[in-house]
Amino acid sequence: MGREGRESRLPRWLRRGARDAEAGAAAARAREELLLAAAAAGFPVAPAAHPQGYGCSCDRIGCPTPGRHPVSLAWQTQATTDPAQILRWLRADPLANFVTATGAAHDVLDVPAPAGYAALARLASEGVATGPVAVADPDRVLFFTATRGTPDDEDEWWPCELDCHPETMDEHPGLRWHCRGSYVLLPPSRVPPGGTGGVRWLHGPEHPLPEPLTLLEALTDACAGHLAAQQEQAPAW
Repeated sequence: MGREGRESRLPRWLRRGARDAEAGAAAARAREELLLAAAAAGFPVAPAAHPQGYGCSCDRIGCPTPGRHPVSLAWQTQATTDPAQILRWLRADPLANFVTATGAAHDVLDVPAPAGYAALARLASEGVATGPVAVADPDRVLFFTATRGTPDDEDEWWPCELDCHPETMDEHPGLRWHCRGSYVLLPPSRVPPGGTGGVRWLHGPEHPLPEPLTLLEALTDACAGHLAAQQEQAPAW
């Protein structure tokens, strides 16, 4: 290739590099805005691990939940709505995912995606406001609700471990109620290659949090229907 050909390509490379840089900066700004919007809605935020190749950025060999767990064991006390702290975390690790601690400002009802979409359709037809809703890999729908908090009668409260700890998601294929002691990934979080797109909002955090009991019947009915459909499709041996 002659000198003129090399020189004619150089501006194209420079322009492509500038466009890529602009796109990266725009994506970073959009990510900041989404996280700050969640914090402004009162969702406590803490940094989480992120995908690294097909694995996890944490030091754990063979991490069972790559990119889906908090960085610190003190994530419950670390979680904050302070925008300055969230921006410091982002500057320190631009690739970090983020979780929100449940049971303080909000709970999350977590269902299989087919059940979640069926419940959304039913609730919309009934005129029930669903509040913030996110889609989470692998194929779950997250309904953010007001928290049950800590009732005066402790017999009326159960720890999240009895419902659904994030690390035991495969053991609970139906509805999981994330309350005190649990967390969920916040949009826009990423998962390792082979996932279904990470975590994204269907209805953003600007929507008011509904009372969980207003959604529970539709969600449990949809989960029961999803389970029945799975059982019908299972091969008979």
